[in-house]
Amino acid sequence: MRIAVIDYGMGNIRSVAKALEKVGADVVVVDREFDPSDFDKFVLPGVGAFGDTVEGLKGRGLWNVVEHILKDGYPYLGICLGMQILCKASEESPGVEGFGIIPETVKRFLPSREMKVPHMGWNRVDIKEQDPVFDGIDTGAYFYFCHSFYIPSTIEGNLIIATTDYSTEFVSALRVGSAYGVQFHPEKSQSLGLRLLENFVQRC
Repeated sequence: MRIAVIDYGMGNIRSVAKALEKVGADVVVVDREFDPSDFDKFVLPGVGAFGDTVEGLKGRGLWNVVEHILKDGYPYLGICLGMQILCKASEESPGVEGFGIIPETVKRFLPSREMKVPHMGWNRVDIKEQDPVFDGIDTGAYFYFCHSFYIPSTIEGNLIIATTDYSTEFVSALRVGSAYGVQFHPEKSQSLGLRLLENFVQRC
């Protein structure tokens, strides 16, 4: 299974690539325009800001490639911002458009005495829909999060695979056709994170 890990100039690309290699994938890190037909699946790890992610993808000639991947139904896994960028927009970067395959705006967590922002550390993931990406993983399992923005669990359509609660319920895993997104970081989530990546590589 040949997997392209998309590098737009920010993020923990190497740790994601190593985790995928550990579960048996043949990984190639791509940082410029490429032909999707050379690969079986695609992973976009994302850290930083929504607008910077869009700018980084466009600046390296990768935006149109990812748009083609999503439009033509290639298997895709977006991690953190790699999931959020599937939405039409984000409160983090007003006026910047995402890919828009999810007609929703990414929201900002509002800090309070009870809730620190960013949401950082381990939290439970409640599985709402059975999907091969969570094979062998029980609902309520803990994964590692690090984010200040979230996709609301009120999104329309049967897209949500799992949710997490951090003062408000938000989407922690979703699927649109062949495109998956997770808000947590599987590469930092130890054995269960590796299991999820293995599921994506072998079963999805």
